[in-house]
Amino acid sequence: MRWWPSSPRAALSRRHYRRRGTVAAGPPITYYLAIPGSRRYLRAVADSRDSQLLKGVLPMLTLAALAREETYGYELVTVLRAAGLDDLSTGTLYPVLTRLERDGLLISRLVASASGPARKYYRLSAPGLAVLDAQRAAWVDLVATADLVLGAVPPSTDPPDAAAPVPAPTGSPR
Repeated sequence: MRWWPSSPRAALSRRHYRRRGTVAAGPPITYYLAIPGSRRYLRAVADSRDSQLLKGVLPMLTLAALAREETYGYELVTVLRAAGLDDLSTGTLYPVLTRLERDGLLISRLVASASGPARKYYRLSAPGLAVLDAQRAAWVDLVATADLVLGAVPPSTDPPDAAAPVPAPTGSPR
């Protein structure tokens, strides 16, 4: 079970909310008890991206974006945001760029900028291109497996009722 706040300003703990009831010059924050499988839980989970999933695919997406053209870090963030990673921040991407460069998958160079400090441009190295090809093949295999497993389960319009009786097994006991 998780407690889901009703507003993004709900940084206060449940105990604080119960004691005070209001947030400075604002309406009270309502917390909902979300039980896994309930509609509220599923809606809250669907609204947020899984950060662990993003951590797993971000290096591959970074390599793929840099395979198209050489670019600097912030521009790469805007490219990935435009592709659908709206919540991606520079604080998430720059450590990935540093790690990929340290592993020899990227090559960087500094270019003077007329509008501020020098920009560090990144491009793929030959080993980076080979790793991208291997990761792309692994991704295609993983998506095929996930489609196979998810396709076998019919989509549900309502979550299963936790109080519903479980049917008794048929056949003779072994």
